[in-house]
Amino acid sequence: MITGASSGIGGALAVELAKRGAKLGLVARRAEALSEIAQAVEAVGSRALVLPADVRDADSLRKAAEKLHSEFGPVDVLIANAGVGPTRNGSDLDAAEVSNVININVVGAANSVAAVIPEMVARGQGHLVAISSLAGYRGLPKSAAYCASKAAVSAFFESLRIDLEPKGIAVTIIHPGFIKTPLTSGREAQMPFLMELGDAVKKIVRAIEKRKKSYAFPWQLATIVRAGMVMPIWMYDRISRRNSFRE
Repeated sequence: MITGASSGIGGALAVELAKRGAKLGLVARRAEALSEIAQAVEAVGSRALVLPADVRDADSLRKAAEKLHSEFGPVDVLIANAGVGPTRNGSDLDAAEVSNVININVVGAANSVAAVIPEMVARGQGHLVAISSLAGYRGLPKSAAYCASKAAVSAFFESLRIDLEPKGIAVTIIHPGFIKTPLTSGREAQMPFLMELGDAVKKIVRAIEKRKKSYAFPWQLATIVRAGMVMPIWMYDRISRRNSFRE
């Protein structure tokens, strides 16, 4: 079951997993776009169920999970991928926009987990995957809502991992850098180590297959970001102000 499956990482993950024999439940608001992804899944020899739902609506996600179960059986893997990433200078803070980002990126991920976790616990097996971001490590310019949401997603799934691993449920947190998707298209800022979508998705799938607890990539940018975590605040602020990647 993949949320945010109508385009970008979610859509590409669906096709890549289908090539490896997975049956897919595709969740997003746009039914027409999901149908196109479903056709791509079927073209490589697998099956997909279109499940139009809004991740902000817990009930619609629960019904989607129930429909998927009735068609294909229990959900083995949930990939919580749905997300938005607007850019806005802090001086123009829009509280409604912040609320929407948190509701989609964080509450949406929680609703997705809630839709599948009771059955996973009952079966004593399952795998939860969160598509977080390197932006969740520290605050970036013009990205307060996005960085906050991804930091929350990472912490949320880390807590779930501690609780659920003893019950047989694996948790993987993916921290991608810049990937060529609709989320990054049109930006004027330089995006270091920008990856092609296909290359990024293959890395994500390998991390899922290996049930890694956490996976950050590309390694060059992940190393820079980790270095930023131990920088003195004054140094980090100075470097960050001079290098805004989210325009």
